[in-house]
Amino acid sequence: MRRRATWPSSSDEIYHGLDYGTRSVSALEITDDVYVINSFSKYFSMTGWRLGWLVVPEDHVRRVERLAQNMFICPPHASQIAALAALDCTQELEANRAVYAENRRLMLEGLPKAGFTRFAPPDGAFYVYADVSDLTSDSLAFAAEILEEAGVAVTPGLDFDPLRAGGRCASPMRGPLRISSRGWRGSRPSWRRAGADGGASGGDIWARMKGRGWRG
Repeated sequence: MRRRATWPSSSDEIYHGLDYGTRSVSALEITDDVYVINSFSKYFSMTGWRLGWLVVPEDHVRRVERLAQNMFICPPHASQIAALAALDCTQELEANRAVYAENRRLMLEGLPKAGFTRFAPPDGAFYVYADVSDLTSDSLAFAAEILEEAGVAVTPGLDFDPLRAGGRCASPMRGPLRISSRGWRGSRPSWRRAGADGGASGGDIWARMKGRGWRG
């Protein structure tokens, strides 16, 4: 058999199906020479069931089988039965997506009012990745302060890109945050501009935000 010149690329498509406006394109629509990774966790709302699938080029199937056989026997039986049922729940799953779309709309409308203006509207999933370098030079400390003062959990960009989002580095993307819209509940946040030190100023950071979503 001819030796492969290059190793196939991989495509993480775990959020496919949770798109807004434009349909997500699978790498398999472009080439068969690709690993495609997907899961029941996101679109099928089965987070924690540890069930997904992997599509591989035909000449890599046996290699993956050998790895899999040494790592696990099979997914739990209960997970497999639940996943089969989830495949027939299109109406419910699309209703979930409609909720996410509305949450996204509220977030895109409300974040600028809260002082977050540097972000691109997400095409899918349920997160906004916002640049907060105009508000802080340390996204990790900033996220901790928001949690402490407003009771709202956001994720520092440092967790996703330590080179460009490491807090006190010289990069223009030194302070992004990942903010989830999955549990968003309203609008009208109250936000004080950052002080001269780049940190949040006072306990009124998001006065109308409580828990995972806005309750205003």
